[in-house]
Amino acid sequence: MDKYIESVYESIVKKDPEQKTFHQAAYEVLESLEPAIKKFPKFQEHAILERIVEPERIIIFRVPWKDKDGKIQLNRGYRIQFNSAIGPYKGGFRFHPTVNLDILKFLGFEQIFKNSLTGLPMGGGKGGSDFDPKGKTDAEVESFCYSFMMEMFKHIGQFTDVPAGDIGVGAREIGYMYGAYRKITNLHGTCVLTGKGLDYGGSLIRPEATGYGCVYFVDEMLKTKKKELKAKTVTVSGSGNVAQYAVEKCIQMGAKVVTMSDSDGCIYDPDGIDEKKLSYVLELKNVKRGRIKEYAEKYNVEYVPKGKPWIYKCDIALPCATQNELDGNDAKALVDNGVIAVAEGANMPCTPEAIKVFQEFGVLYSPGKASNAGGVATSGLEMAQNSQRYFWTREEVDAKLHQIMINIHKTVYETAKLFDQPGNYQLGANIAGFLKVANAMIAQGYYA
Repeated sequence: MDKYIESVYESIVKKDPEQKTFHQAAYEVLESLEPAIKKFPKFQEHAILERIVEPERIIIFRVPWKDKDGKIQLNRGYRIQFNSAIGPYKGGFRFHPTVNLDILKFLGFEQIFKNSLTGLPMGGGKGGSDFDPKGKTDAEVESFCYSFMMEMFKHIGQFTDVPAGDIGVGAREIGYMYGAYRKITNLHGTCVLTGKGLDYGGSLIRPEATGYGCVYFVDEMLKTKKKELKAKTVTVSGSGNVAQYAVEKCIQMGAKVVTMSDSDGCIYDPDGIDEKKLSYVLELKNVKRGRIKEYAEKYNVEYVPKGKPWIYKCDIALPCATQNELDGNDAKALVDNGVIAVAEGANMPCTPEAIKVFQEFGVLYSPGKASNAGGVATSGLEMAQNSQRYFWTREEVDAKLHQIMINIHKTVYETAKLFDQPGNYQLGANIAGFLKVANAMIAQGYYA
């Protein structure tokens, strides 16, 4: 690593030594930016790296709420407003016991470059709480969401910060938060949250967008090797929103998906998950809020408690669960099992060791900031529709999403070639995302 870049990295480690996940994300980006920093000295002159790794604003607050027994419970809420050089802060809320400042800084930092790659005017941010909606009643979730928004409404708005959903924040939570925002502010119709229900300002395809976009991106990667998704075997991790719709799009494009998982374990269905089986998964996860083990029991397939999908033969792997779920040993297993392409549906699911394995063995590998950008891209399309007071058809939104993913792939692929590393999607995504934000920061002066 270049001495200047290394000094920037060491400064964030020294400042916040406990934030290991953020350090990992920052190192991954900073290391790959070295060719751009050498080619364009202006970025060092304007201290862009020092500024871009430091959030513009961090909001931390308490969230008291009442449980079903009438007892007051307390959680902590956060919003990291990381960078607004190219547009209002944009990034989801995550409700999960693992949420802390470290996790949200990593997610918010990644969001800067992901949003830049979409070509839409959106800055980077992230937020959430250590509240766990799993096992809570609707009334408890509503109580929490209202309390959360009692503080959050002061810091968000269609031209300031536009949150969305993430892990633990689905249609139910977005609905309660939007209802609270509307009651508190007496404002309706503004795009202050994305992922809204269709009845009150949401966009068609938004729930499907991250999963669909990931598969569209994989298809573009395969085309560079004159291959196609049809008839390929795919392993998918996770069974939440991203995984569900990645599986759906794979089925539509003629691929065979053989795995899904959750935090308890993994199922392996050698016959493939078809539309009927996927419909069962959607009901199981989105309505009954059950565990993936029930799929194995219903369809009499293999279930591995605490297992991972990476031990099975496949052509394509889509990690769609959570950060650092796929390590170096998993990557070696995938290589041994014949994988040709890996695209991240989750945020940073592959460890640095796993990425090195993929690159060493010539596996097509895409970081999440490129391949899972379809979700935030369609949030941007939802914002555009809200501003117009107009809504596009399902086919129109899907076509726009598909084109955005094609454009992202082209930008990333061409940027890697420009810096003499053809096929290095990691370097291409980081540099392409960085250049737009960095140039905007310089144009707006050192206060930006």
